[in-house]
This record gives sequence, C-alpha cells and structure tokens, in this order.
Amino acid sequence: MDNRNTVIGFTLIFLLLIGMSYFNRPSEAEMKRQQFVRDSIRMEQLRADSLKQLGITPAEEAEKVKQEQIKQLPDSLRQVAMSGKYGVFAPAGTGKAEEVTLENDKMKITFSTKGARIVNVDLKGYQKWVNDDLDNYHKEQLNLMADPKNKFEYRLPVNSAESREVYTSDLFFTPTVSGNTVSFKADAGNGRYLEQKFTVADGSYMVDYDLNFVGLNDVIARDAETIELKWINYLNKLEKDASAYSEKNLSTVYFREVDEDPNYCSCARDDEEESEKNVHWVANSQQFFNSTLIAKDSKFKSAAVSTEMLDADNEIKKLTNNIALPYNHAANESFAMQMYIGPNDYKLLKSYDIDFEQIIPFGWSIFGWINRNLFRPLFSFLAGFIPNYGLVILALTLIVKVLLFPLTYRMLYSQAKMGALKPQIAKLKEKHGDDAQKLQMAQMNLYRETGVSPLGGCMPMLLQMPIWFALYRFFPASIEFRQKSFLWADDLSSWDSILNLPFDLPMYGAHISLFTLLWAGTTLIYTYYNSKHMDFSAQPMMKYMQYAMPLFFIVFFNSFAAGLCCYLFFSNIINIAQTIITKEVVIDKKKIEAEIEQNKKKPKKKGSFQQSLEKALKEQQAKTAKIEADKKKKAKAKKK
Repeated sequence: MDNRNTVIGFTLIFLLLIGMSYFNRPSEAEMKRQQFVRDSIRMEQLRADSLKQLGITPAEEAEKVKQEQIKQLPDSLRQVAMSGKYGVFAPAGTGKAEEVTLENDKMKITFSTKGARIVNVDLKGYQKWVNDDLDNYHKEQLNLMADPKNKFEYRLPVNSAESREVYTSDLFFTPTVSGNTVSFKADAGNGRYLEQKFTVADGSYMVDYDLNFVGLNDVIARDAETIELKWINYLNKLEKDASAYSEKNLSTVYFREVDEDPNYCSCARDDEEESEKNVHWVANSQQFFNSTLIAKDSKFKSAAVSTEMLDADNEIKKLTNNIALPYNHAANESFAMQMYIGPNDYKLLKSYDIDFEQIIPFGWSIFGWINRNLFRPLFSFLAGFIPNYGLVILALTLIVKVLLFPLTYRMLYSQAKMGALKPQIAKLKEKHGDDAQKLQMAQMNLYRETGVSPLGGCMPMLLQMPIWFALYRFFPASIEFRQKSFLWADDLSSWDSILNLPFDLPMYGAHISLFTLLWAGTTLIYTYYNSKHMDFSAQPMMKYMQYAMPLFFIVFFNSFAAGLCCYLFFSNIINIAQTIITKEVVIDKKKIEAEIEQNKKKPKKKGSFQQSLEKALKEQQAKTAKIEADKKKKAKAKKK
C-alpha cells in the first residue's frame, strides 16, 4: 500500500511540473526578446574584444560616435556643439584625415592631417624579417612608428566654459608643403593657430620639428605652466628573434636629464621612470633602431616614461612617454625640437654629441666600456678591408687570442707544472691512504716546497671573463652584423638554423643552430684534452661535471646571435691549437721538472694565507681525532 501511494505521489508531482512548464513557457515574442538580448551581449563582447585589439578605449569609441553624431547636425547646431567641445579650436574640430609625405634619400615620412602626427616612416635600405604562415622568413620594407594604436598628442588646457582640455589628436590640421618642409596648422579663429612644422634634409635621419603657438596666449589657461605631450609607441617585431634573448630584451625607453648620464627603464620587465628635472631627450629604442624626441634650446621640463611587455604576434613592447614642455604665455611662442628616426649606428649617434650613442645596449660598466672603446673600433677597422663579416669575426678572434696569449701561456704553464707533480701526488696518496686531511696537508706542503700554485691556472681565466661577457653583448647590439650572412647563417645578429623543427622545445626553440653545436662539440674536445693533465682525485665528480657545461651550452645558446656562437667556435679552434702547440712544443717539460727540484732546495717562508689554512686543517684534525676517541670510549663502555 505504501509503495502504491508513493508511486501515485511521484506521478502527480511529475504531471504538476509538466503543467507548470507548459503554462509558464515564454511566448514567442518573449523568446525573440531573450534571443535578441543574448545576441546583443555576444556582439557587444565581440566589439569590446575588437576595440581592445586595436588599442581603442571605450571612452575613445564613445567620442568617435559622438563626433559622427555631431556631423549629422545642421550647421548652426554643429558649430555650437564643436565650440562646446573644442572652444576656439572648433574650426579644426571637423575635417577629413588625409596623408602627407616628406622624403629624402634616407627615409619617407607619412603624416596624417588628423593630429598632425607621423603615422609611418620607411627607412630606405633597411628591411625587416617577416615570418609567414609556413614558418618561413622573408624580408620586407622596414618601417617605424607605423602601429595604428600609436599616439602623439598634446593636451591643451584652454579657457573655455564647457571644456578645459583639447587634445591635438582630435583636431584636423591644414597642411602646407614647401620643398622639404610641411606645416600643419590647427585654426583657432581670428588669425590664431597652433602649428606643427617638420623639415627634413638630404642625407639625414634627423627631422627639425617646431611647435608654434600663434596668438594663443589668451586661449591657453593662465595657470598652465606646461603643455603636456603624450607619446605612445607600440614597437613592432623587426628581427627574426623577438624573444627574451634579443629584440624584446634590447628594447626600452631611454632619457637624458641635462648634465646627467642617460637613464632608462628595465629591458626585461614592465617598468617606469620619472624625472622632475629638465630633460634633453627621450628615445624609444629597439634592438637596432630608434625614434627619439630631442629638445633644442629650451629643454623639456620633466618626463615620465614606462614600458610594458607584450605577447602579441607582431608587437613586442608598448612604450609610453609623458613629456612636459614649458609654456610662457607669450603672444607668439615656439618650442624647437628635433626627431631622430633611424638606425642605432654608433658613429652617427655619437656625432650629435649629446650622449645619444649610450642607447646602444653594449652592456653596463666595464663590459660596455670594452665594447665601445675596444671591440667596436677594432671591428670597424677590420671591416674596412675585409668584405665578409664572418671573416671579420675570424680576424677579430685571432687578434683577441694573440693579445690574451700572455695570460693563456701562464695558465698553460701552471697546468704543466701541476702535471709534473702528478707522480709525487700519487705517492702521497699511497702514503696517507684514506686520511683525506693528512693528504690535503701533505699536498699543500708539496705545493709550497715546489712553488706550484693549484690556482695558478684559474687566475688568467678569471682575468679574461670581462672580455667574454663584453662579447656576449657586442654581437646582438651591433647593427653592422644585422642581416649579414656567413656560410649557412643568414643573419649574424640572430640565430642560425640548419633545421627548422615542426614543434617548439622548451628552453631550446624550434630550430637547430649549427654554430652552437660546433661550439659545444669543440668545447668537449678541449675539455677532454685538458682533463688528461689534471688531478680530480680530491673531487672525482668534477671530472664528469665539466662535460655537463657544453651540453648546457647547446640548450642555452641555441637562440643566441650566430655571430657570437661563430666567434666562440673560432675561439675554441684557436684554443685547442694554442694548447697543443704550447704544451707539446713551446713548454720544456724537463725544464719545469728542474725548476721544481730547484724550488725544493730554496728556504720557504709560509705566507699568512698558508699559515691560516694549515692552522685550520690542524684544528679540524684535532676535532676529528677527538670525535674518533669519544666513539671508541662509548663502544668500550657498551661492551662492559
């Protein structure tokens, strides 16, 4: 009976739910309304995503819609609306964006009349790497300042009842081209205007740029002491390797305060810097190119700059520059500037005598000094009469090795002396057996008696370290190597590849660098030869650990500049030749043995380091002996 009532109850509930769903179902009109809402939400999301990809904020899009609505108004109403928005600049508030160009033998600059800003610069004679859908690289015309999301706008604090700010990016300027000069004027009525004037000269990447305020002293707010410039520059990918190893981590914002060394934002992370002092120039620099704004007579009053790392396919960084220009409320006032838009050519940048060449990332401190004052002049000299840059690298390697040979000889001579002691060290091992402390003390006494230093081979190597670190930065920073080929490498400033992989290996990449493999292989050969003359008895694991480093090189340096790996490969070949010739031919082993025996006969005076070390060893021996004695006492006590 209970089961029957249960079944009837569930059946009634089920029928009730069906009835409720039937009578409460939405009408066809309601269903259409819900579908319309869902479609609207989806379209709005797609629109928001599209605007985000284009770098357009919702506020900017709303302003654009508002401008379109104003255009539809009758002339009288439109004039009222424009005056409310732009004040005296209402005549420049409407128009059509057009393009104007200036050109010389170095570059072609394209301007937009809306905002009077540069929208593209083609650098003649330079090409960028482009990766197609099949993962093949080809070259196309290189251009700068071409991203549609870029901004270059002044904020004008105007005297207006409706608006206190006018942005030049919203204004339409009237262009006038005269020879190699273009003038853009934004009309403010009654003969007043804001002018941006650009002039280029043949044979130069420098653009003279003047900002002129004509009759605007009563228009600009009286409490305004500066005119603010907002410059946003999206850096597009130009090189084969935009990874952390090269283009992305060699691109940032530099600025130079008056009478100070240049400063910059971090290259490896999002960063920001601010200066309240007078600033001479602000540079947006990539690995091999830059666009820089330079104040001429008067300086910028302050600057705040920032960098943002980007992961887009064709964008590597977003650089933001907020620059304050001084404003004195004169009837007619000008601020003279220059814009450099071109390559990071050291000699050219240095010729401007404003510390401009410091933006080239040759490295900091001693490493940068070595690159700027040693390697760069030496390379330029060699490139003057050697046509192939790979052969220039070989010549550079030979010269460096010759200059460093005195240090190399000292290292090899020390290794030869250590090799001569191997028979005596073997006897000490037989004598002291497993007593490591006594063996260590005996070895130190042997080194002191024979005048041999076990660290003698390390010091010359440490002295060469600044050279290696400097070269690590020299090749990726020198535009001279950019897109220069040698053997299978098509760009010595980027990685070389003999095989492109169909997948990307973590930390390794999707290509195989032959120069890296050759360097690692010759490093293994060099390590094997040297290890035959070394004693690893105290640290046997070191004998095998030394072979792990070349394997690490294969992974770590696979995406480094081919010029660097080529140099290191040449360096290893010369190292092997120097080592074999020096040890087998130049160094007289019998003379070394005689020198060791002669040193044994000389009276020895222990140095402070030797005395301290021996004291420490004796104290350790005493502690070890005490521990062993305590163990024996405890063992005897347990037996009793």
